[in-house]
Amino acid sequence: MVFLVQVGSGVYFFFVAAVFLFYWVSWAATGSRVLRLAVVLLANYLFCAHFGLFYVLLIPACSTADFLVGLGLARYRQAFLRRLLVTLSIALNLGILLGSRHMDMLLKGWDWIFPLGLSFYVFQSLTYTIDLYRRDGQPTTSLVGYLSAASFFPTLQAGPITRLTDLVQQFAAPAKLSREDGGRAFFLIGLGLLKKALIADYLGQNLVNRVFDTPNLYSGVEVLAAVYAYSLQIYFDFSGYTDIARGVGLLLGVRLPMNFDHPYQSLSVTEFWRRWHITFSQWLRDYLYFSLPGKRTKIMPYINLVITMLLGGLWHGITWTFAAWGLLHGLALAAAHGFRSWRGRPKPVGAWKRAGLIFLTYHFVCLTWVFFRASSLANAQALLNRIGSLSAGFDNLSAPLFGIMLLAAATFFVSKAWYSRILDGFARSPSYVHVAALFLVALALQFLGGHGSVPFVYSRF
Repeated sequence: MVFLVQVGSGVYFFFVAAVFLFYWVSWAATGSRVLRLAVVLLANYLFCAHFGLFYVLLIPACSTADFLVGLGLARYRQAFLRRLLVTLSIALNLGILLGSRHMDMLLKGWDWIFPLGLSFYVFQSLTYTIDLYRRDGQPTTSLVGYLSAASFFPTLQAGPITRLTDLVQQFAAPAKLSREDGGRAFFLIGLGLLKKALIADYLGQNLVNRVFDTPNLYSGVEVLAAVYAYSLQIYFDFSGYTDIARGVGLLLGVRLPMNFDHPYQSLSVTEFWRRWHITFSQWLRDYLYFSLPGKRTKIMPYINLVITMLLGGLWHGITWTFAAWGLLHGLALAAAHGFRSWRGRPKPVGAWKRAGLIFLTYHFVCLTWVFFRASSLANAQALLNRIGSLSAGFDNLSAPLFGIMLLAAATFFVSKAWYSRILDGFARSPSYVHVAALFLVALALQFLGGHGSVPFVYSRF
């Protein structure tokens, strides 16, 4: 059943079309906010039910608990009661996170209980109660509004992580969908599908998976090419999911935040984390890093950076490889912040220095991707050893593979201004242009995208 609701599959878009129809018909016919939110809520739980009826009991119960905690935080001013309420919410959500991600470690043979990971649900839920505890947001008294936002199906599997106070406010406002927003939605959905099927899946199936599974069968050049290919695969896979989620959200009148901003053009690791998985890095900063003690000391902020990124790595999985990935990024961020503190305000850089900094940052990120993708530290060492062997061989590097990699890399040179003009131009174009474009996307996926539906990388987190 998981395949049937795989984001990007045909059945998923039939589901989205049905939700879209009932949502806007109910709003146009009755003008009832509660009715249109009930459509969203039903869609959320139908989406979850495909993974298991267990979720239809678990998610409403946990969401209701957080809703009640929010009401308590809005009502009570006593510090002790507020700390108790937010602690209950954190404990509940961390319990869900550990159960959905690591049930087999807790109870052997029980991992089947959570076929759908709930990490992104947990992250969004915690934004609500922690924001209210810090008095950074306004609570809602609408249970159906909160439940609709907490389990909003486009973001449930892999984000983007949206502050629930913002999402609840959008659901509370009158529903609006302009023709231009519809055009933007179709553009994002089509772009996300092309990113996923034509680039990410192609690179994964034709090079990355084989090389990372058995690196010793390939030359150093081929392994290096696979590492570069993986850096492209994970970006286009994850940003493709985000584009689809944002497009589906727009079809329902909901604006979801950006999650990527040309991350491989970053001049430093610090800038990379302002551009890569933006909502996750903001969550780590706002809800983890700022919650750690020692802000007033000189050394603790750097240690806290390492701790934050180490925990961010272990969130992906309690393995040595994810720990290494998080630790490397944490140490790099601490070093970057320490260097900036020592040198003072950064000076403008020339074109050659800029290119050099981008080159170094990108290759550091690629080095860490080896640990992120490797099945074990031994596997990561084997990959790095093959690259270090400097052996040359090109038997597994075909012309189409190079073509896809070059096309993918070329997109990083499309400026934000160009992208915005293309998006706005498409949004303003006639409806028949939108239909024709989606038809061409469908043809491309049919003839060039291969067969089957490969799960998104981050859907397993």
